[in-house]
Amino acid sequence: MAKAKVGRTQKTGNGLFGSRIARLIFASNLAGLIILIIGAMVLNEMRASFVVSKKQDLVGQAQLLSNLIADAATYGEPQPSLDNTLARDTLASLSLPITMRGKIYTTDQTLLGDSYVLSDRVIVSNLPPIQEPGSVSRMSRSLSEWAVDTFEAIMPDRGGESVRTQTFEEEYTEALLGKDAASQRFNDRGQRIISVSVPIQRVSAVVGVFTLESNDIDAIIRAERAALIPFIAVAVLVALVTSALLTLGIARPLRRLASVADAIRSGSAQDFDEPNITKRHDEIGGLARSVEAMTSALFERIQANEAFAADVAHELKNPLTSIRSAVETAELVQDDPIAREKLRNVIAQDVQRLDRLITDISNASRLEAEMTRVPTETLDIGRFVRDVVATYDGLDHQRGVTVRFIDETMDAGLSVRGRDGPLGQVLRNLIDNARSFSPEQGEVLVTLKQGRKGPQTTALINVEDTGPGIPEDKLEKIFDRFYTDRPAGAAFGNNSGLGLSIVAQIVATHMGTVQAENRADQGARFIVELPAQ
Repeated sequence: MAKAKVGRTQKTGNGLFGSRIARLIFASNLAGLIILIIGAMVLNEMRASFVVSKKQDLVGQAQLLSNLIADAATYGEPQPSLDNTLARDTLASLSLPITMRGKIYTTDQTLLGDSYVLSDRVIVSNLPPIQEPGSVSRMSRSLSEWAVDTFEAIMPDRGGESVRTQTFEEEYTEALLGKDAASQRFNDRGQRIISVSVPIQRVSAVVGVFTLESNDIDAIIRAERAALIPFIAVAVLVALVTSALLTLGIARPLRRLASVADAIRSGSAQDFDEPNITKRHDEIGGLARSVEAMTSALFERIQANEAFAADVAHELKNPLTSIRSAVETAELVQDDPIAREKLRNVIAQDVQRLDRLITDISNASRLEAEMTRVPTETLDIGRFVRDVVATYDGLDHQRGVTVRFIDETMDAGLSVRGRDGPLGQVLRNLIDNARSFSPEQGEVLVTLKQGRKGPQTTALINVEDTGPGIPEDKLEKIFDRFYTDRPAGAAFGNNSGLGLSIVAQIVATHMGTVQAENRADQGARFIVELPAQ
């Protein structure tokens, strides 16, 4: 059985996190940040490891020097004491490095000796020139401090190995109890130091406290900030590269799309020809394909309007030519009343045909405007079709043709998204067409069924008549504009040939299909299929 179909397909979109462009944007924005995070975590770990290593080294040296002082400057049994003079001489003879400072305290926290004071070395250093720190230095310092504050909580806990921040009094008190104490703080010169205090013992009695300080922690921090610069450089490079990729992959194609759209708008281009963009498998490629489809649809609409105007001119010209010929002939047969009456009937029929054409053309234009302006709504398709069919009740006196409705969905409550005006026009055009082809005392049957097209539920509306049917080679042509093939005896001028063309146009805008086929016994069947819920 031959069939003719008219319809459109639907497209579905992807979610946000299924977007390739979204993934590109997220990845490019996070790449530089991830590099900085990794660099800061690595450097923070390096600093912690270096500080802990420094502390352990100082504890070992402090214990060794404390034992040396205890052997050289303590005496007495069973009440041991610390010889102040020998203790200072021993401290002075240690020759500690310039980055280390040793101090000896008595048990009442009195400073007994200071290696800076006791040594003969004079430390001379030139003051650096007064200048504002550079932008790189400020950035490195800020990032370093941010890294310490931010990542300290997530770095591995070193437990007892960590260097606490505490005052000297707390450190001294702990050492006086016979324990090794370590801390980090700022000294009287504003330098960050690591300090270790150990007890000076004779036998088991604490006779003093030896404190060893290292002030090269600032150099460690400076080295750390300098080590962060390569990470910053890499992060900046990644940002530049990703920015360039975003420009090449997003901004430039969008500018190209805008340029092509402007060219089409100005008339310098007739079609959308950007295969490099339309082949992309992301949102920009989808946008390009949509613009291409929209451009093609616009040109098709323009061409259709031009063809429609040409068809209208042709259809209007035929009756006008007939009327003009009848008027000219009437002047030649003024003495023949029978001929004049025939010519008058011809003119009347042509005027009726013109009126029908103008009415149908006006309705087609109105429906097209309505489909672009009126929003869609959810329609109960069963109730909608029943109401349209009910408008034909009482019209069976016109040739005795009745219209009957059968709902085979058993009131399933199918809903269709559409516009009631155009969809009502579809049903009326199909029913009127079926009634015109049905014999006297015939019946037009309108049936509603539930169908399925893949995963999509559909509403099937069948309009059947008992007429002569449709020639097999005309099953598709009947949807062309101004096509007419009326049955014998049909009234002249009552059909413009636009009815089924309007049906196909409206159904297509509702994402549905319409097809025509011949029934197995007698008559024709029109099937409208619409997406339903």
